[in-house]
Amino acid sequence: MKKVVSAFAVAAALSTPFAVRAEAPKPAAQVGAAKDIVDTAVAAGSFKTLAKALQAADLVATLKGPGPFTVFAPTDEAFAKLPPGTLDGLLKDKAKLKAVLTYHVVAGKVLAADVVKLTAAKTVQGGSVAISTKDGVKVDNAKVVKTDIAASNGVIHVIDTVILPK
Repeated sequence: MKKVVSAFAVAAALSTPFAVRAEAPKPAAQVGAAKDIVDTAVAAGSFKTLAKALQAADLVATLKGPGPFTVFAPTDEAFAKLPPGTLDGLLKDKAKLKAVLTYHVVAGKVLAADVVKLTAAKTVQGGSVAISTKDGVKVDNAKVVKTDIAASNGVIHVIDTVILPK
């Protein structure tokens, strides 16, 4: 119950608008990246299914929040590899969908140079993803195919498989 309450508290805090003075300097995570994680993913064009799922799970506002976040983002092809009916089932079960999607998110900005030094990372969902550097970088069973896509509120690493919480 404590994890559920703290997850809701984080989501609420992240969706609260903040007033920013025009002369305030941008945090380091925002330098060079004008779009947030959601807009960056949408602009890439290969995350349409992820964007649809984020909307269905009511996570768009959270991932547009200040972060920083690290998102291991599955491509449309990754979603297509799910067994038949899995995606439709998730889209109809908001709680399960939210758990799967937040399993792809790590709090903080974790660049590729840092990821390769880890053996695991705690996700926003509460579980941990295993990280392996044998035969390329893998997060659980997903291969990281592109790294360090900068966003104003974090970073995206592209993965070739949807990872599911254990």
